[in-house]
Amino acid sequence: MLELRVSSPTEKWEKLLTPAVMQEKLVSASLYIAAYDLLKESIVGRIRSFYMVGFDENGEIVDEKYEKTVAARNKSILYASLDWLRENEVIDENDCEAFERIRKTRNFLAHELLAIVTAGKESDHIERFDELISLLKKIEVWWVVNIEIPVNPDFDGKEIDEEGIVPGSVLMLQMMLEVASGNEELLRQYQAKSNGASGL
Repeated sequence: MLELRVSSPTEKWEKLLTPAVMQEKLVSASLYIAAYDLLKESIVGRIRSFYMVGFDENGEIVDEKYEKTVAARNKSILYASLDWLRENEVIDENDCEAFERIRKTRNFLAHELLAIVTAGKESDHIERFDELISLLKKIEVWWVVNIEIPVNPDFDGKEIDEEGIVPGSVLMLQMMLEVASGNEELLRQYQAKSNGASGL
């Protein structure tokens, strides 16, 4: 028979006053929120850039087709963009359901962060990370394979290994996770390259 164990007030205070526990919760929650922002930018920003035709004094000039083809689908540009991605078979219905889980977890973290850090409120953001990274990679790889590579003559006649493609946003997220976990190897590699480049 499963026995539920409730933390005593003493245990809760000990966790709250333990720097490593506090830091771990804050860092993991912050990373998830940052990762969600990367995913959101991939969903919305990639399409907007696709329809961009130039710049003026006010910033980007976006083709009027963007409003009709994408933005008009939903009052929320995020969900309008998701629908465009689904229609163009970048993602499927399972991915849309995964996004809803990812978004709900992000909103829970944003609104309940104090309770998660101080009162031991549970969040599933650690388990949700893999799902977020997979969706981000799927969207980014689609843009690389279907939009960027076809217009790059360097890849003419070459076989593309989609599995081997690691988009920049995914690489950045993976690096952030490595550094947050305490891995200093990336820092050492960067310092070694910097010292080599400067001739030291």
